[in-house]
Amino acid sequence: MAKLTETFYQDSDVVQISQKLLGKFLMTYINGHITGGIITETEAYAGTGDKASHAYGGRRTKRNEIMYYKGGVAYVYLCYGIHHLFNVVTNKEGVPHAVLIRAIQPMEGIDLILKRRGMNRNSKKAVANGPGTLSRALGINSGDNGSSLSGDRIWIEDREIEVPTATIIAGPRIGVDYAAEDTGLPYRFRINI
Repeated sequence: MAKLTETFYQDSDVVQISQKLLGKFLMTYINGHITGGIITETEAYAGTGDKASHAYGGRRTKRNEIMYYKGGVAYVYLCYGIHHLFNVVTNKEGVPHAVLIRAIQPMEGIDLILKRRGMNRNSKKAVANGPGTLSRALGINSGDNGSSLSGDRIWIEDREIEVPTATIIAGPRIGVDYAAEDTGLPYRFRINI
């Protein structure tokens, strides 16, 4: 078990990083409690040239400024005024690439994860199968925007789980119909389990 290094995050290929994050563990330590799970779904956003990206065309706002930091920090923003979405900033400083973590399979701190989601062990609903629900499950909110992924609050671990390429499904991203021809880019990755 080792935290991913800055070298991992600062690779220039955001699509490849998005795939490599599958099988890694997204972990949080909040109010004295560890929660986390295996990443099962991601989406890549390729910066200024990607019409689905918050940084398309070089857009730089208070909301997306973190995307321009060097890879290895969290980009967390509020969507629709209710969902906190957790992204991993990648690439070097000034290149606004990011990977949205869309889903995890909870593995640690499950009772607390269920409590945060208002669920119990008999619930039939998936616990963290969407970007908003996974943030709620892990206690991540927009106050975590800019947090180092090398720190002790939010981090990603490599537990040396091999995800065979044949089990990865690639397809278009969700909810980016405004992105014209970039809508159909196969930048969403999930493990077929």
